[in-house]
Amino acid sequence: MTNLKSSLANDKIILVPANTKRFFVAKITPVNPSEGNRFSYTTTFNFGNAIQEDFDEDYLYALPFAKGKTHLIFQGYYGKFSHQKDAALDFDLKIGDPVYAAREGTVVLTEDSNHHGCPTISCAKFNNKVLIMHSDGTFADYAHLKYKGVAVKKGDEIKKGQLIGYSGNTGFSSGPHLHFGVFINRIDGSRTFIKTKFKTSQGEGILLEEGKTYTRND
Repeated sequence: MTNLKSSLANDKIILVPANTKRFFVAKITPVNPSEGNRFSYTTTFNFGNAIQEDFDEDYLYALPFAKGKTHLIFQGYYGKFSHQKDAALDFDLKIGDPVYAAREGTVVLTEDSNHHGCPTISCAKFNNKVLIMHSDGTFADYAHLKYKGVAVKKGDEIKKGQLIGYSGNTGFSSGPHLHFGVFINRIDGSRTFIKTKFKTSQGEGILLEEGKTYTRND
């Protein structure tokens, strides 16, 4: 800025409420009204509350596959293949297996136009997925769905246990499976991942572990 001052500091993160048409961000005023002035600015945005820290730590998630089925966690939190920095889970679902919402929420993003998958990060752009926002501001990512394998649309209100799509092998994937992760979105595109507690046939409030199998019984 030249000969101007702003009510908003540089690099400040502003939370804009959902469905807002107009929202006050800053007031720019001249330092010396009798002199010329100019300014420039850049902005970055992302969905969700990028400054959020709190969330529902005790929420009990449902397993994201069919009732009565048992599946293996073949890559767990901070796994060696693709989860080194992610508290995410990979379930050994086959291509075409139904995927169910582990928690109720609102669909904020879907993608199922991709055919391709490979075991390198270069294929991450081909992930088919459903992204659901929860009431506490966290998001769940259901990824590697099959081509045309999404059963919901953006804006849908989803119930816990509702069918949302079908498992596949798209994107950054070494074989058919369902990738599931819960996170808080950050302004720079990074994600703060959250370990989630599940209800399984073995009990409630369980943190799922790599190499173990779990059964959904309700």
